[in-house]
Amino acid sequence: MAIKPVLRMGDPVLYQVAEKVTEFDTPELHGLIQDMYDTMSEMNGAGIAAPQIGVSLQVVMFGVGKNPRYPDAEEVPFTVLINPELTPVGNEEEDGWEGCLSVPGMRGLVPRYQSLHYRGFDPQGNVIDRTASGFHARVVQHECDHLFGILYPMRIRDMTKFGFNDVLFPGITLPDD
Repeated sequence: MAIKPVLRMGDPVLYQVAEKVTEFDTPELHGLIQDMYDTMSEMNGAGIAAPQIGVSLQVVMFGVGKNPRYPDAEEVPFTVLINPELTPVGNEEEDGWEGCLSVPGMRGLVPRYQSLHYRGFDPQGNVIDRTASGFHARVVQHECDHLFGILYPMRIRDMTKFGFNDVLFPGITLPDD
């Protein structure tokens, strides 16, 4: 289909609660998913949410194999998740550095639940029901936040741990998210 422009922090669409998908396995839904995939792949993202390309629907995709943006990350199975519901498994949180295609060139230290259960649907309307931990859980939480108008800087507790990549990590070349 097409590589779409990624909306950046400040765009009002990114702060809206996205609408639930009501019809599965349609040409329109498959077209959206292809556009998301093309855009995420072009930018070497670990995930993307429909609102990031200007479509206010509850659709996210994520997956990490060998990714130059996350060279040390554990693999996360490629998933298209629609109308997700997340439930923390326990209260244990873990801080981790995050970037975002909608907040280019920056990183922040973000607390996330270490383990969670997520449920939703695939593009055909089949149920997805999984438990995840570590980086997998972090990616799911990050992407699903986009569906509820939340960008990762809104979750940072210590703003001294938020800034530009080249300032926070001098001498280390990080992708420009």
